[in-house]
Amino acid sequence: MVKAIPARDISLYELEEKFGLQLVTDTSFFTEWTENLPTLTDGEKSAIARVQSNYFNLNKRRPMSEEAVKMVVLSPILDLAGFSQPPFDIETETSTEISAEDEGFVVKGNIDVLVIQKRFWVLVIESKSSKLDVMVALPQALAYMLDNPNSAKPTFGLVVNGREFVFVKLIQQEQPQYARSYALSIERDSELYQVVSILKRIGELIRS
Repeated sequence: MVKAIPARDISLYELEEKFGLQLVTDTSFFTEWTENLPTLTDGEKSAIARVQSNYFNLNKRRPMSEEAVKMVVLSPILDLAGFSQPPFDIETETSTEISAEDEGFVVKGNIDVLVIQKRFWVLVIESKSSKLDVMVALPQALAYMLDNPNSAKPTFGLVVNGREFVFVKLIQQEQPQYARSYALSIERDSELYQVVSILKRIGELIRS
């Protein structure tokens, strides 16, 4: 009998047990979030400051919903990073399904935001309400990343709750392996700049 589980309910333990997923702690595995980051212009920094101000203004009234996080925080930084322009495209609520080797365990869900270049997945994004810990979204994002049809190339992910951002890199070879950044905060100017720079860096790597 097939056991189907929603992606939002999957755990890291289940991804490790059923799909052989491994965490890599070697910092050389995921250098894209720390090395060769592009310098931001004064105009980009001003736009980022506006995103930060909007977040503080709205979140102090009540915790921002997942949809508000997408609209107020995620959408403008994706635009600043160039993902709203060619050669990229953006899809929302993309259906995914992964099965364990014994075919008795299936994970299904919908990716919040998927950035693609032609048929290649560039960035898988999972967002949550600002009242939730950002790491709640990590297993869900990894489950989606495992469904990338172009498994020969690395898949990048971003989990965000409006306040914090965590980048993920997944490589699927004989055994899927992943690494993640530490949580970058919108409450620290330099780290929000870094978020946009990382996104721009990922875009550059895909273009080249």
